Amino acid sequence: MSMNFDYSPKVQQMRERLLAFMDQHIYPNEHRFHAEVAANRAKGNAWVPTTVIEELKPLARAAGLWNLFLPKSNRAPEGLSNLEYAPLCEIMGRVSWAPEVFNCSAPDTGNMETLERYASESLKDQWLEPLLKGEIRSAFLMTEPAVASSDATNIECRIERDGDEYVINGRKWWSSGAGDPRCAVYIVMGKTNPEAGRHEQQSMIVVPANAPGISVLRPLNVFGYDDAPHGHMEVELKNVRVPVSNILLGEGRGFEIAQGRLGPGRIHHCMRSIGAAERALGLMCERAIARVAFGKTIAQQTVTQERIAESRCSIEQARLLTLKAAYMMDTVGNKVAKAEIAMIKIVAPNMALKVIDWAIQVYGGMGVSDDTPLAMMWAHQRTLRLADGPDEVHRNSLAKLELASHMKLPADKVHMPVTRGA
Repeated sequence: MSMNFDYSPKVQQMRERLLAFMDQHIYPNEHRFHAEVAANRAKGNAWVPTTVIEELKPLARAAGLWNLFLPKSNRAPEGLSNLEYAPLCEIMGRVSWAPEVFNCSAPDTGNMETLERYASESLKDQWLEPLLKGEIRSAFLMTEPAVASSDATNIECRIERDGDEYVINGRKWWSSGAGDPRCAVYIVMGKTNPEAGRHEQQSMIVVPANAPGISVLRPLNVFGYDDAPHGHMEVELKNVRVPVSNILLGEGRGFEIAQGRLGPGRIHHCMRSIGAAERALGLMCERAIARVAFGKTIAQQTVTQERIAESRCSIEQARLLTLKAAYMMDTVGNKVAKAEIAMIKIVAPNMALKVIDWAIQVYGGMGVSDDTPLAMMWAHQRTLRLADGPDEVHRNSLAKLELASHMKLPADKVHMPVTRGA
């Protein structure tokens, strides 16, 4: 396999433009973003879009840094391949709220990809177009509180046909983005036929967020953060009716769509995790150089040097693995690249957590406060060991693929374990 990870001239130019945008508009506004959310919370409603992000969106569009995540779409000709997008997505991941400025934030990116690949033209006109313009937000409703949703065959939400409509009943949670008042549409996974085969029972359907019967019950906090105004919400759907035409691909195709959606979603998370780790390493080095303890700077302490070196090695390893997965998704498709996608989903968040943890240690007490972004970064990365499938599920899948590759060998090529005779 011949892989070339050099930036093309186009990507190199975009990368420089994005780095300049981050320096000019994102980092200087970090404090303003959090202050604005805090002020809205003090007024009694944290679930209000921030003016800082809305002010920056037109600047991002003017800079040609908009909708970069969506490959091969006539509706978003600016979209890049996964390999081209990787270094840009990584840079956006250095600040938690930055991706929204470029219309490249989850779960909208995965939902736009789903609509582009699997929705009818009329559904695309109704929902994909305003999402691509950044006029509305969306949420993905899959996980449920009553069942172990890491095994999606457990999902109980019912989608039952009644004439020209589907009636939806269920309770979902960790519905990220559903707290935003601009969230206008949900993609919901539920069961259309409990009698079908294990992976043909589920379907996905497009549901307007303002449909009668929908109640957003509460936001769920992540280590004390409610992530307003985005939010991770618990949502109840009670006799919610939508037209039959809102089903994606048809009944029983939910797993097929999930695999198509989650490949890009997973790799985008991993790209952003690498960006978060890179930011944490930069902060760690700056603090270590500036701080003196026991007669020398923290940077001169050998334990710190070990951690800085280990962090750099870990980031580079994760980045190369992510680029390989991106390259394979572009060239042979998500299905063939499933082992590489599983590997990066295991490796990247765990790597980022380790680097962020070491950075927190160098900052001491300040590291666990909100005076640096590190505590919030750690909380976000910790959720990624569960989101889009827990580590254990990806390790299971990876082990099965590895074992299967050895089982296909002729009998004389299989190396049996050597045992000592009695």
